[in-house]
Amino acid sequence: MIKSKCWDWSRNTEEKWLIPCVESPYLAERWTGLGFNKFLDIGCGLGRHSVYMAEKGFSVTALDLSEYGIEHIKKTVEEKGLNINTVVSDMLKLPFEDNSFDCIMAYNVIYHTDKEGFVKILNEIKRVLKPNGEFFVTLLSKGHWSYEAFAHNAVDKNTIIRNDRPTENNVPHFYLDHSEINEFLGDWQFIDEPVEICEYSDNGKVKKHWKMLVKKQY
Repeated sequence: MIKSKCWDWSRNTEEKWLIPCVESPYLAERWTGLGFNKFLDIGCGLGRHSVYMAEKGFSVTALDLSEYGIEHIKKTVEEKGLNINTVVSDMLKLPFEDNSFDCIMAYNVIYHTDKEGFVKILNEIKRVLKPNGEFFVTLLSKGHWSYEAFAHNAVDKNTIIRNDRPTENNVPHFYLDHSEINEFLGDWQFIDEPVEICEYSDNGKVKKHWKMLVKKQY
């Protein structure tokens, strides 16, 4: 299993990593309606989703391997007067008791590993999520331009090492097609079916990701 490596957030120049994803309002409303309160943001980065959910009244725990990212969140928490529990930890071994959280988000996070690590983090998420709790996740599609472009850096048929971005230099990336999503997440209940999102970078390269909302079935 590949050792986890954090993003170098000190080299980030993109404002998008400070803006909550478009699904955030839907998730906040849905989870509030379900009576959920304890929220875990895995791979929280600079805290865009942690801050948003805290402002919506959730009891938030923000976890990331990057100390720089966690320190950034702490400054935001102090400025805004929010209450967010921050944790520096590897996603492969979550430092929480079983059934600790109502809802969990992992946005562009848990694919930064290989096959063995991917299975392990899914099991860890299931362990700390309460029965009937929900998990929103985004994953990399094999339709993403980088899957073929960096095939020479392949670790296995799903995993490649990218070294083209300063924030994630030599960080592993795990890619899935639709059938493999069903294979790896077959024991979860799909609330929203996997949707493949297609975007284009400034230079016209196709970027494809999966997004889905799933439920722990027991």
